[in-house]
Amino acid sequence: MKLTSEQRVTLHGFNNLTKSLSFNMYDICFTKSKEEREAYIAYIDQQYNADRLTAILRTVADIIGAYVLNIAKQDYDPQGASVTMLVSEGPIDKAPNESFEESPGPLPEAVVMHLNTSHITVHTYPEYHPDEGISTFRADIDVSTCGEISPLKALHYLIRSFDSDIMTMDYRVRGFTRDISGYKLFIDHEISSIQNYIPDEIKDMYQMIDVNVYQENIFHTKCKLRQFDLNNYLFGYTKDTLSPEEQLEIEKSVKWEMDEIFYGKNMVFA
Repeated sequence: MKLTSEQRVTLHGFNNLTKSLSFNMYDICFTKSKEEREAYIAYIDQQYNADRLTAILRTVADIIGAYVLNIAKQDYDPQGASVTMLVSEGPIDKAPNESFEESPGPLPEAVVMHLNTSHITVHTYPEYHPDEGISTFRADIDVSTCGEISPLKALHYLIRSFDSDIMTMDYRVRGFTRDISGYKLFIDHEISSIQNYIPDEIKDMYQMIDVNVYQENIFHTKCKLRQFDLNNYLFGYTKDTLSPEEQLEIEKSVKWEMDEIFYGKNMVFA
């Protein structure tokens, strides 16, 4: 069913379609010693503590025009943090035209969205390899909405809120709503790819793969940073302090880690 921004379907009661966006990011770092690994984890815990994550989720709620009903947040020991935010629909005069458009969502200066009662969550997972010099930081964010608007409008801001080497995104529309004649609607907007909600300048930075199941309204996109600068993966020093042989070995190790995460499988390290 194709709808334009000017078209509306009169529903029987409330639009109870559930739209869920899962945004998963990874930051990769090479740390030579146990002390460096612990320093990296401490840095990540400070940068993405519960208060900082709460601020990010508040902005997501602002972008989609939601009222924050309740916030539960926690910094964990030895590392990691979680925030869960319950939200409800904000007051609007009319449904926004952008509801039906495949386009990158606004940054905080252009808030036009609203949300029905639902939730936004984030969990972080800093960790490091027990024997080798690889450390990773992962954050999982879920935005679940009920009603007309899609949480994909917050994706642009989420991408810009994290320094991501790898990103995976899942979007699914569940359930159905009915029009006044009883006809079921299993989706209320056009979508061909999550990539259509990401600005071109960001898409140019990443290698992207889609796996979509259109008949089930399931969409998946994964991204890996194209350009590689070893200095961006060293913690507390630069590559000019390393020998050429060390640079090559570290670069190989980091790229291997990124490929395994991107393709979702263990690979033989040659």
